[in-house]
Amino acid sequence: MSLSMYHASIPVFTRQLNNLSTILGIAAAYAEEKKVEQSVFLNARLAPDMFPLCRQVQIACDGAKAGAALLAEVAAPSHADDETTFAELQVRIAQTLSFLASLSAAQIDGSEARTVTLKRRDKETHFEGQVFLLDHVLPNFYFHLTTAYAILRHNGVPVGKRDFLGTR
Repeated sequence: MSLSMYHASIPVFTRQLNNLSTILGIAAAYAEEKKVEQSVFLNARLAPDMFPLCRQVQIACDGAKAGAALLAEVAAPSHADDETTFAELQVRIAQTLSFLASLSAAQIDGSEARTVTLKRRDKETHFEGQVFLLDHVLPNFYFHLTTAYAILRHNGVPVGKRDFLGTR
């Protein structure tokens, strides 16, 4: 049995964004318990030239919704990127999950051979749908999820591999 484009994307995004939501909940509780301002965590970075936690979460959400939208040939919702609290990031994740839930298998399946055009500021890149999902969207999505997790872990938040995987 082959794996459909829908099942290789939407359930993966949904599970991992729910896991990220759980991790952010743990971080918010930890910040409250330790009397640390949320901004300390939200602005934390692994390296000076990397984005902070808040931006990592925004990009993970954007990657999931934009990737899915391009595969489904629909417009992705836009967000202002103005979140400054864990609660606001939770809303961002919930909105992304809601958009993903609105997409059907019929909209995404069959996109594996379709040309997907990724428009950036200075250029357009054309992909075959399956290559776009497997070689671009998913690795980028996991990069930002992992970086968000690593920022929190590095800053003492008591999360582990089971939290990342959602198996706790």
